[in-house]
Amino acid sequence: MAERFAGIALGHVTKEYPHKLDHVLHSDAYAQTPRALHPVFYGSFDWHSCVHGWWTLLTLRRRFPNMSMAQDISALADASFTAEKLAAELAYLDRPLSAGFERPYGWAWLLSLHLEASRHDSPWAAQLEPLAGAFADRLRHYLDILTYPIRVGTHFNTTFALILSLEWAEQFDIPLAGLIRDRARHWFGADRDCQAWEPGGDEFLSSALTEALCMARVLPPAEFERWFAAFLPRLLDREPATLFTPATVSDRSDGKIAHLDGLNLSRAWGWRAIAPLLSPGSAELARDASLEHLAAAMPQVAGDYAGEHWLATFALLALLA
Repeated sequence: MAERFAGIALGHVTKEYPHKLDHVLHSDAYAQTPRALHPVFYGSFDWHSCVHGWWTLLTLRRRFPNMSMAQDISALADASFTAEKLAAELAYLDRPLSAGFERPYGWAWLLSLHLEASRHDSPWAAQLEPLAGAFADRLRHYLDILTYPIRVGTHFNTTFALILSLEWAEQFDIPLAGLIRDRARHWFGADRDCQAWEPGGDEFLSSALTEALCMARVLPPAEFERWFAAFLPRLLDREPATLFTPATVSDRSDGKIAHLDGLNLSRAWGWRAIAPLLSPGSAELARDASLEHLAAAMPQVAGDYAGEHWLATFALLALLA
């Protein structure tokens, strides 16, 4: 499976087209190709998918160093994560109207990529460090000015970004880690009786389970168990029922509808990650729900490029949980 996922990611992190830019034109001079704008993260249909495609590759390389593609991953990373190319990625952030570029999803994935790179005996982390620092500074400012959290199950979701960013901050920026915990408690600590109005038609994150996983990361285990019991008080009755029912995907060639395969994987990740923190009966339900969602989504990781350019990452999150 690692070989398969690595092959999928190697097939798209340097695939420039088709491409969907997150790019604001300031003048005619700003109309440039993906590779000219982003000499490292120009593949995978969009910037953030390329970033987490690289996270997938480095994670697989570390965990399965003897797989046949490990050397290919290393060689491509050496050629990609150069000081010159990453300086261009950093300079992009200084362009006019780039303040909201990839906020907050791409920011969090870049931090995760830097964290993963730091686990390898290579110069990749050092080369990525300035870019990671720039996004950490942006995240700090964003958390200071964000009055209300964003709960929608797409790229703008606040809790997903906090989960990934917290793991990075715990190693590289302790004050930011404290801020993340404080903001999570402030925004979500009093949430009760979640109705789980999901899925929306183009969501790839479970707003309910991503929030639960975020709180599992910021609260001590006993406090989380109390919080979760109030958040989903009818869990043993399998309510809300939608959280136990894999989403139906009607058209996998439609990029937005294909998001729902990702929703099934993100639910599998959420259920699987919180199960060890629950009472035995609740934990069994969580594990069963995770397996059901995995069964629905795993056959869809490759096929149409609308999902293939990103789904392996979310399958890896679920499996590593």
